[in-house]
Amino acid sequence: MENILLIINIILAILLVMFVLFQKSEGGALGIGVSQENFMFSRSSGNFLTKATAIIATLFIICSLALTIVSRGDIAPTSSVLDKIEENSDEAPEIPENNN
Repeated sequence: MENILLIINIILAILLVMFVLFQKSEGGALGIGVSQENFMFSRSSGNFLTKATAIIATLFIICSLALTIVSRGDIAPTSSVLDKIEENSDEAPEIPENNN
């Protein structure tokens, strides 16, 4: 199950990067080559790409959370480091005093 979620997560990450790179920047790019006809078509395709990017980003986040929850079950509970030091301190040999 973990491997399947990991593969889906990688595919969604690649798709998300591709969809973000396909989107047209809204900075204007100095207004070079922009006409009303191109503006109308780019806006409709941008709207589709924006919605698709939002959906893929949501799926990516959900898949990442599911992957975290699934992999969390394999982690064994650990004890505190201080508890281990206290257990070992009882067994430690004592240092003899120097009687010179």
